[in-house]
Amino acid sequence: MALEKIPQVLTIAGTDASGGAGLNADTRFFALAHVYAATVVTGITAQNTQGVQAMMPVSESLLRQQMKSVMDDLDIKAIKTGALFDEHIVKTVADLVSEFPEIPLVIDPVMVAKGGAKLLSDAAIDLMIKALLPLSDLITPNLEEAAVITGQSINSKDDMCQAAQAIQQLGAKHVLLKGGHGAEETVSDLLYTADQQAYWYRSERFDTIRTHGTGDTLSAYITAGLAKELTLPEIMPDAKVYMNQVIQNGIDVGHGHGPLNLWAGMLEENKG
Repeated sequence: MALEKIPQVLTIAGTDASGGAGLNADTRFFALAHVYAATVVTGITAQNTQGVQAMMPVSESLLRQQMKSVMDDLDIKAIKTGALFDEHIVKTVADLVSEFPEIPLVIDPVMVAKGGAKLLSDAAIDLMIKALLPLSDLITPNLEEAAVITGQSINSKDDMCQAAQAIQQLGAKHVLLKGGHGAEETVSDLLYTADQQAYWYRSERFDTIRTHGTGDTLSAYITAGLAKELTLPEIMPDAKVYMNQVIQNGIDVGHGHGPLNLWAGMLEENKG
């Protein structure tokens, strides 16, 4: 009997004890997208929908061994990164992914939270910009992260275009600038491609606090599409529709910023 060949992806990220974000969100989405997910754990967190109570990065040696175990055995078609915790993890991850330049790399920077709080030290952010960003096929910053990367404020569509161009000049091949942290009633995301084409994706802003794991899920969606050999302009329209569905149709989990309803936007080809 012939075995089914399935695209294999790798997420390099931290855990979320409550399951809503991090590699927990990644693997839940990858299962729905019918791709096989391997994981390299960068750190462990004690967190829930109300906040992060504790975190601990893994050792550099364990990080390297996880990567070796996966890459020695699996046929990875796309890689994404999430939370990298500190500058030592950033450097190690940059070293590791640089060994596989043929594999598309999606970077979710996870450096600035909604409201502006930094999730990485200045040294780790600087290293991410200089060492990891130039290795990416796509980076997916929110507005606050893009402002940190570029050193410029972003208050308009023109500002978003300028920021995307500036990030590309730092070495990213493609840039997806997410507008979810903006104040407008319409959410505008900008995909700026390697050939200097700008694609805008707009949607209604939904009044909900159940958005935990949004960035992880979107970057996982894109990673799965790249593993299936789709292009970013082919992936993004459906990705935007999917994200709207999982945000709009909430589920009652936790007492704070709850997780997305990934089943609400289940891909048609995977519905039973």
